[in-house]
Amino acid sequence: MASAAPSSVDIAALTAARQDALHRHYAAGGSHYHVYPNPEAFDATFSGDDLCRALEHSNASGRGLSVYVHVPFCRQSCGYCTCPRIITRDTSRAEPYLSRLDREMVLTSRHLDSARPVEQLYWGGGTPTFLTLAQMSDLLDRLDARFGLSSSPERDYAIEIDPREADVFTLRHLQVLGFNRLSLEVLDFNPDVQQAIRRHQPRVMTETLMEEAHRLGFRSLNLAISYGLPSQTRHSFAETLTEIIALNPARISLQDYAYHPRRGPRQPRIHNAALPSSADRLAMLQIAIERLVQAGYVHIGMDHFARPDDRLAVAAQQQTLGRNRQGYTTHGHCDLLGLGISATSRIGHTYAQNPARLGDYASALDTGRLATVSGFHLDRDDRLHHAAIERLMCDARLDLTALGRDFAIDAPRYFAGALARLSEAQRDGLIERQGNILSATPNGRLVLHRLARAFDAHR
Repeated sequence: MASAAPSSVDIAALTAARQDALHRHYAAGGSHYHVYPNPEAFDATFSGDDLCRALEHSNASGRGLSVYVHVPFCRQSCGYCTCPRIITRDTSRAEPYLSRLDREMVLTSRHLDSARPVEQLYWGGGTPTFLTLAQMSDLLDRLDARFGLSSSPERDYAIEIDPREADVFTLRHLQVLGFNRLSLEVLDFNPDVQQAIRRHQPRVMTETLMEEAHRLGFRSLNLAISYGLPSQTRHSFAETLTEIIALNPARISLQDYAYHPRRGPRQPRIHNAALPSSADRLAMLQIAIERLVQAGYVHIGMDHFARPDDRLAVAAQQQTLGRNRQGYTTHGHCDLLGLGISATSRIGHTYAQNPARLGDYASALDTGRLATVSGFHLDRDDRLHHAAIERLMCDARLDLTALGRDFAIDAPRYFAGALARLSEAQRDGLIERQGNILSATPNGRLVLHRLARAFDAHR
């Protein structure tokens, strides 16, 4: 039975004790916990040969393929970003990288059944639209030659777009290439916030692209916004939300800004005093959920919202959502092959991680081997933990009886430690237990990542 959409949370109406509890759980961190296991648990002795064996073994599964391609290039450096990226305005610098991507495709495709359909394709970055139109065509042709791309109307082919680096000709070209879903990065429309993160992006840039995308018939548009950015206030964030809602995208991804000055070369320029407090960030999240639900969006989970007719919302209603490193997905049933620096693959019960450094990635492929630097094979115990975490994060609900039936175990006894770790959250009113069913409360949905981490065997 599908779970009902959550009601909005009125933090101001909570008792002082409940406010303190919610703030404590929220400020404890872990907001970027995506899926089990986290890369810190990966085995550094895992190699490309292990990935190849996983690919060969997966051919008998009958699963479709999801392919993620990481394009690390950006024309300018934003002050907030910690993603692996290469800052340059010279598009010719992408040529060697595209050649190495092709080598990676060749090495992996040798171990894959060519009849397996690529049901989902996602280009992320960086800025994938940094590539010239010719380079985009070349990359798409190589993917088609190595794996065989789909022309089915049911395919889900998406690309991340920086509205500052794309125009209507870009969108028309992407449509010709077969993309049918777009994700436009906005972050915030407030000029003071844009100045603080060094990202000038007037609303008209986004609005123009959205109008053209709708005219061209793209199936779904996502706008990515962030809360917790420097110079952001509750009031300014609420104003940005009003503008976002007026644009009426099919999906909205709401990112919790992470301040990691050691990872982001330009982040040290951000002063701590300019960052919202954890209480303000939590209030922004509450405002977002309240405003978006009132506007008719379904709160999919921690960081995703969708209109009720969008495939993501339908999957949430049917409890068929999955999660991967890119967030919630309607294609969790597929094997995921990650290409490029920092990309992660999940093939069956095996994870494989590529290096974040371009030099390490290039040197491996230049010697004719995959660039895999770490990985993880989920044994039966790990698969149990993965299933518990995924269902709680995707459904805000976990049926221990059903989980126990699927794995032929006594799930409440098996997860006694995790249930004990959740006891404080249960006292704080963040999660409820009725028999063998755990359900996150509306407050608990704000810290769903924290609740799910209780089931992580490696933390």
